[in-house]
This record gives sequence, structure tokens and C-alpha cells, in this order.
Amino acid sequence: MDSHERVAQRFHDSIRAQQEALERIAPDIVRAGHAMADALGREHKILSCGNGGSAADAQHFSSELLNRFEMDRPGLPGIALTTDSSTLTSVANDDSHAEIFGRQIRALGHEGDILLAISTSGSSANILAARQAAAERGMTTIALSGRDGGPLAASLSSDDIEIRVPNETTARIQEVHLLTIHCLCDLIDRTLFGGATAPG
Repeated sequence: MDSHERVAQRFHDSIRAQQEALERIAPDIVRAGHAMADALGREHKILSCGNGGSAADAQHFSSELLNRFEMDRPGLPGIALTTDSSTLTSVANDDSHAEIFGRQIRALGHEGDILLAISTSGSSANILAARQAAAERGMTTIALSGRDGGPLAASLSSDDIEIRVPNETTARIQEVHLLTIHCLCDLIDRTLFGGATAPG
């Protein structure tokens, strides 16, 4: 397989992963989007977290809320818990890496807020601790996961929502997670504001 064929294969793999995920996760995306819009409409906020590429997704999501997605509208309260290097390193140093998100949630989260927890495996210790902290604060967790959902899926309550990508490859899961984030942003905007998209 030459380089061009390899690139083409990656495109086909990604398209296939998205097509296979569509029917499985579309209802969960709609449910999560409406839950997020309802929380934001009640003046609550969304906290997001993840590791590595999922940390970038968490930051991507919060930036779309705070600035805008495709629609010109007021900023919405979203906080990525992955961005404050001083807080992250101090918690990791003084307590443990597993608590870098949970400690922030206990300080910043309130009942009615939402946690967007992103983990391709569902087994990251700090994501599990974040979910536990969110539950203690009376927050709903929306989990973006993959594979079999891992311990994160097992920890969720009936009030939480899991959007699980039916794939085993991290890169494919992350690609579907990004599309899911864009779908959530679109649902939030349409639910809260309606109207037309901003000019390109």
C-alpha cells in the first residue's frame, strides 16, 4: 500500500466508523443536546474534561460555547477543566493525578450543572473521579466513550447519558467524538436561539 492508498484507507475507515455509529448514538446525542440546552437555559454551566486528545476535545467544546459555534449568539457558560496548568500540576503534586478534575468540580460545580466527561476507553482514573465528584455535587454526567464503555459506563446512573462510539480504535473514536461535539453545539444553539447561521 503506497502513501496515497494509506491516506485513502484512513478516510474510508473514518467514514465507516461514523456511519456505523450514526444509528447507535444519534438518539443519545439528541438526548444529551437537549439536556445541555435545558441546563444552559436555566443558567447552569457545563464543565468538560478529558486526557490527551480528549482534553483538546473538552477545550474545543467549551470554546464553541463561550464564543460561538455557527450561529452569532451570546456566549454560554462552559469551562474546560483541562486548561489551568497551575491548578492541574498543584493538585497532581499535592494530592494525586486522579484528582485533577474532581477537585475542580467540587469547587466549581453546582447542582443542575453538567459534566461532559470524555474518555475513549472509559477507564481513566481522573475521569472516574470527575464523574464521582459530579454525582456528589448533584450534576448530570454526559459521557463520550468508546469500545465497551469501561468502568465509566458502569458508574453512570439512570440520570446520566452515555454516548458510546461502537469502535475499538482510538483515532476512529476520537473522530466520532469531534463530530458528536459539533452535533451537540448545533442542538444547543437551535434549541436556545433558533435562527440562521453566522456568515462564514
